[in-house]
Amino acid sequence: MSNETKILAGIGIATVLIVVVGAFFMGGSSTPDKPKPPVDQKLLVKGDSHKVEAKNAKVTLVEFGDFQCPACGASHPIVKQLLEEYKDDVTFVFRNYPLPMHKNAMKAANAAEAAGAQKKFFEMHDLLFENQSEWSESNKADGLFEKYASELDLDMDKFKEDLKSKKYEGKIKADQADGNAVGVNSTPTFYINGELQAGGLPYEQFKAKIEKAINSN
Repeated sequence: MSNETKILAGIGIATVLIVVVGAFFMGGSSTPDKPKPPVDQKLLVKGDSHKVEAKNAKVTLVEFGDFQCPACGASHPIVKQLLEEYKDDVTFVFRNYPLPMHKNAMKAANAAEAAGAQKKFFEMHDLLFENQSEWSESNKADGLFEKYASELDLDMDKFKEDLKSKKYEGKIKADQADGNAVGVNSTPTFYINGELQAGGLPYEQFKAKIEKAINSN
């Protein structure tokens, strides 16, 4: 064997070794990741969590959301459509996860909680998402929240005081802490029967996941 042949053979063997070792340390990148196990339901749904309940629910859909988040706003009509279509099968739970870069997100969460104290959380939830472009960057967001509260016939004195005092900030931060504990780091983050679905989906894809969860129960 000539020296040139030996060198070429050595290079070939070295290349094979590099590929094999690299594949080992990469954990076999061609193998699909195993699905993550469901998270602790006690962290997803608390006794004081806001729910749209189905009597015979086969699926619990939990959203960690930010009222000022554009992606959450885009997901809102899709979630509403799914809840209407599967109203007998799906319980929906909304958990607050206002992001620090959204200047009015915490205020909006407080407004929703203040409405929730008067049994109209989801009515305010819907108004906040449906009017997101009106208040999201406003320097007078509180006034707009008061307008929505008036439309809902809330006790305005109580609502204004709750908003001013940031009465529900502790509850909101507890929602955030639970989100952090289960690995939420963006909004919207959904859990379908405890299984992570980070980010929103087009309606048909979301529907397929809901139907799969229903049929597996």
